Amino acid sequence: MTQPSQSLNAALRGAVDLSALSRPRPTAPGQPGAAAPAGSGAPGGSAAGGPGAQAGAGAAAAGDDGVLVQATDATFNALVTGSTTVPAVLVLVTDQVPESVDFVQTLVDEAIANEGRFRVAAVDIATNPGIVQALSPVLQEAFGQVSALPVVVGLLQGQPVPFFLGVQPIEQVRQIVEQFLSAAVTNGITGRVDLAQAPAAGEGEEEAELPPLHQEALEAIDKGDLDAAVAAYEQALKDNPKDEDARLGLGQVDLMRRTTDLDPASVRAAAAADPSDVDAQLNASDLDLVGGHVEDAFLRLIELVRRSAGDDRDRVRKHLLGQFDVVGSTDPRVTKARQSLMSALF
Repeated sequence: MTQPSQSLNAALRGAVDLSALSRPRPTAPGQPGAAAPAGSGAPGGSAAGGPGAQAGAGAAAAGDDGVLVQATDATFNALVTGSTTVPAVLVLVTDQVPESVDFVQTLVDEAIANEGRFRVAAVDIATNPGIVQALSPVLQEAFGQVSALPVVVGLLQGQPVPFFLGVQPIEQVRQIVEQFLSAAVTNGITGRVDLAQAPAAGEGEEEAELPPLHQEALEAIDKGDLDAAVAAYEQALKDNPKDEDARLGLGQVDLMRRTTDLDPASVRAAAAADPSDVDAQLNASDLDLVGGHVEDAFLRLIELVRRSAGDDRDRVRKHLLGQFDVVGSTDPRVTKARQSLMSALF
């Protein structure tokens, strides 16, 4: 029986240091480090490079548009480093459990649907004992015994975030991915895989080159200088008003600035105490958005538009439009919320 994912914040607190993988040590077949996770169904003594391992690796490598990479003990440190700019989702699989390999494509499809906002990294557990060993402490803390495959783990700023065990319904996958990407935005991780130019799976971990102002914004975020990041994105939009990536980045950085110093408990208490308190409702909506509750965030403000008038109403409307920029104009939840907003206004 699979177990639900932990909250992202709790998982991050229990994260392990993966930096040792920069110096992977080869493990001979039969050594303890070569064992698959307990209960996975994969033979603990499978020799690296055996027929089963090769089949699993080949199937997992058949990705789309470079969104999928094949992570190995030797290349994993590059993936860890890359997760400081583009989030990654690790999928631990083996051809001994065919459904685990098949599930990789489900995540690849979600990465493409999210316009490359995360990369999928397939890990063949039979041939990569170093990755399995490095992840074991956090997986044990999250799930106890690993009782099903695939094991799906987010990777954000070099830290593992346990998601779930076993094949899960697409609705649950999308909900967890949404929360993960919201956490990425909160931490300033807004890079993407270039779907048109991304390298084929297994060809390396280098990111597509960003436009200079976008790169400047990301570097500013890494330094904690959100004002400089805003300035860079605003200049990019001035140069090209159709630069949707800059618009999205600007909205995300604005959200980061608004929520950095908020105390969630105090904000939610104030919002519950007075539904007409515009400041409290705006802050609570931003926290909903950061927490991945996109529809709740939008609905809170749409209802506030219905209840308010004059300058307050216009302020709420503009705030909601800014949130649309955070999520992206092509997101179906934004399309639906725009229609509801129009109904509330007229």
